[in-house]
Amino acid sequence: MEQLIDWMSQPWPWYVAGPLISLTMILLLFVGKSFGVSDTLRTTCAIGGGSRVSDFFDFDWKKQVWNLVFVLGAVLGGFIASTWLQQPDPIPLAQDTVVKLQELGIRNAGENYLPTEIFSWESLLTLRGFVVLVLGGFLIGFGARYAGGCTSGHAISGLSNLQLPSLIAVIGFFIGGLLMTYLLLPVILTL
Repeated sequence: MEQLIDWMSQPWPWYVAGPLISLTMILLLFVGKSFGVSDTLRTTCAIGGGSRVSDFFDFDWKKQVWNLVFVLGAVLGGFIASTWLQQPDPIPLAQDTVVKLQELGIRNAGENYLPTEIFSWESLLTLRGFVVLVLGGFLIGFGARYAGGCTSGHAISGLSNLQLPSLIAVIGFFIGGLLMTYLLLPVILTL
């Protein structure tokens, strides 16, 4: 059992994870479903009676319950992984990356997947924490709605279906990620 937990706590190689994602996509296409996580918000709002406020939520949400189960499984899997399958060793980061992060105020770069200087209850009550967690979360939600789907939906499902809007959205996601990493994040981390 200990060997299984040790194996599970390591990142899976691309030749295992990639075919599993492909198999998932093939199964979803076979049953006529599309993959995406942002649809669960629409389904949740429809269950809660959102159709009284907007026609956007007026649809047969019972056909989308599978997506809620998927997201619940992802949350449960994340909890299990973070509680019992944590890798005890520091994350292998390039020394140049560690130095740059330390210059930006991240003291223990690589010790945790989420730096406590940004992702903690204490930092939430700071200007930096508010900008990153609250404002950033709002912008991600707005962007997913404006783009007609989230990064996983467009990058995995949309691109596998050869949809041009998904290609445009994924290019936009990468440009946004580069702008955030090299222009905005250094400013935010100095707040």
